[in-house]
This record gives sequence, C-alpha cells and structure tokens, in this order.
Amino acid sequence: MILGQEIIYNFAMFISKIMDYQNLSDEQFKRRFGVYKQTYRKMVESVKSVEADSNSPSKREPKPKLSIEEQVLVTLEYWRE
Repeated sequence: MILGQEIIYNFAMFISKIMDYQNLSDEQFKRRFGVYKQTYRKMVESVKSVEADSNSPSKREPKPKLSIEEQVLVTLEYWRE
C-alpha cells in the first residue's frame, strides 16, 4: 500500500509542476518542454479540433482527469526524458 501512495504522491507533484507552466517565461517554457509556447498552443488547437471531429453524441466517454492542455504538457514532458 505504501508504494501505491508514493506513486500517487509523485504523480500529484508532477502535475503540480506542470500546472505552473503558465508562469514560465518563453525561454523557460522552451527549456522545460522543448517547444515554444506558440508551437504548444498550435498543438493544443490541433488536438482540440481532432477531438471535436471525433466525438459523437452516441459514444460518450467519462470526462478525462486532465484537460487537453495538460495532456499535451504531460506528453511533451515525457518526450523530454
């Protein structure tokens, strides 16, 4: 049980660090995630447009825990490692 709690804690800390991305300067954002903020915004727009096109009322799924913006940031952070 301790291991599960540690994983949850580490994930929560990771997400809290990700959430601070709005306060980063352009240079810090590029260093942290490997792309410029403008590129990140375009990536988010692309994912949102694909999501809007692929969602149909008959296939409702549970709401994701992370927003699309957060999902893109987590992916970029993962690719940086």
